[in-house]
Amino acid sequence: MAISSPTLIYYGLAGACLLLGLGLVAAAWRRPSRRQRGLRVLAGALAAAALWLTAYPPRRAVPAARAEAIVLTPDYQLDTLAQLRRRLGAGTPVWRYAGAPGPAGARPLGSLLALAEQRPALRRVHVLGEGLPDAALPQLGALAVQTHAAPAFAGFATAAWPRRVLLGEPLLVEGTAATPAGAPAWVSLHADGAGRDSMRMPAGGGPFRLRYRPKAAGLARYRLVLRQPSHAAWAEPVPLEVAAAPHPPVLLLSAAPSFEFKFLKNHLAGQPRAVAVRTGISRGLTQTEFLNQPAQDLSRLTPTLLARYAVVMADAGTLASLSGPESQALRGALQTGRLGLVVLADAAPLPAATPARADFAVVPHPTAATPQLLAWTDAPAAVRAPLPATLRPSTALQPLVQGPDAALVAAKRRFGLGAVVVSVVPETFRWALQGQDAGYASFWNRLLSAATPAAPAAATWRVATGWPKAQNSTALHLEAGAFPSAPPTVRALAGGPTVALPLRQDPRLPEWSTALFWPAAAGWHQVQGPGKTSFSFYVFGPDDWQGPEAQQRQLAAAQRASAAPGPAATAPGAVQEPWPAGWFFGLFLLAAGYLWLEEKL
Repeated sequence: MAISSPTLIYYGLAGACLLLGLGLVAAAWRRPSRRQRGLRVLAGALAAAALWLTAYPPRRAVPAARAEAIVLTPDYQLDTLAQLRRRLGAGTPVWRYAGAPGPAGARPLGSLLALAEQRPALRRVHVLGEGLPDAALPQLGALAVQTHAAPAFAGFATAAWPRRVLLGEPLLVEGTAATPAGAPAWVSLHADGAGRDSMRMPAGGGPFRLRYRPKAAGLARYRLVLRQPSHAAWAEPVPLEVAAAPHPPVLLLSAAPSFEFKFLKNHLAGQPRAVAVRTGISRGLTQTEFLNQPAQDLSRLTPTLLARYAVVMADAGTLASLSGPESQALRGALQTGRLGLVVLADAAPLPAATPARADFAVVPHPTAATPQLLAWTDAPAAVRAPLPATLRPSTALQPLVQGPDAALVAAKRRFGLGAVVVSVVPETFRWALQGQDAGYASFWNRLLSAATPAAPAAATWRVATGWPKAQNSTALHLEAGAFPSAPPTVRALAGGPTVALPLRQDPRLPEWSTALFWPAAAGWHQVQGPGKTSFSFYVFGPDDWQGPEAQQRQLAAAQRASAAPGPAATAPGAVQEPWPAGWFFGLFLLAAGYLWLEEKL
């Protein structure tokens, strides 16, 4: 019968220890000097026995909770672990997860699935430290999870900002930060090589809100920095894509020469934007100008002419002079969503040819000659203008610009698939003359953006994972009219292989598909496909944005605990556990040291 290797090692080591012990005892007994013979005999026997017990220590009964286990994650507290082991029993199994260090006897845990496999009687898991990732919690099945308090977090707890902004639009970064009690702190946004905005935070932290207007298009990586005296600074990346703002062509129609249209023409042409201007000179006589585009016939509004522009801007006098076919062509382009209309109104009622005229009721204010403060979303500075009229509020109108007491002075209304915007703010060119270029540009950008038709639907990507990180699964969602015939690809812009993205189509919404991607490194990545569609997204490093991740873990653990409460606590039982081998090895060193030292003396 064959003998296994562990059995051969067991008997071989036993024989070696026995021979060693007999040899040491015999040498001590046959020694000519009788001085300390008994102690030498005892030390020799102890050395051999201790060597054997170091390899095969005896077992002892240790109290332990058979249905419970402890999982250690990074940043756990040793005091919390000691208290928990005293309560559950010293023999309660301890695992180390996600590279967390652990005490002697703690076993590494590569996957949470191994818990159920190794301990079928397990009913509750105690998690210490930063906690388990929310994506890994389903691996525990029906096991109850009890989390224990992690150390107080310091740094950026939450943050939110748009991952894509148009050039010229402001970037708004807001969130909360936590700092140790004591001195106040400063949080700042660093962009383009310098600090751009900052604010003072009270001791202990609180909410913050920072703003910056990017200066160049492209992929950017800004930084949030939190500083407090006598503490190291906390810094987190703020990646975003600054896209060049689209500038669709505009047709300006003015019944008579005016500074308003002249300044607006120059402003739009400088963006640059294709601009055509038709200005009435006298009855039946018009003047035309073309900037950033070739000349064409503007004498009549026809479907062919309107198809070349995205927005038509006209004053009330022009709309009143439109012929029936021109008015019909304008309405048809609006209803089909190929055109947007901006109307510059005065204190008189709108002409009958104005689309959606019934919803834009103009209320005149003849005595309102004093400039009034205007307000709109993301207005860069306080601007004022006289308001000879306002618009009567209506549920059909979407406010764009407001005056004092929320008076409506510019509004939008859907008309078919297009949009009509009406403004009663006069003489905005004076803002440019007064050096308020940012306010002037922001005002007209708001009106033109509201009127511009939406771009044709195309394939769009988005990142479904809130904080994608290297070496972790990242979900990418695709919305397209048809399922791609070839799988899209993704690659790191810093260099690396191009990886195909296998898509899984949603059976409920066939135009939606999902792909899982495991980025190898942090940095910008780019998806290509389907077709010419391109999409960029940023992957954070493992140590980036620990605050939001900790909150996600706590929320997931709390939801699991409320949905599936754990079993009642059970009395600790007893398990057999070997004595620490270090004790016996120390006894061996002590006995061997005595034999050596006594021989020398």
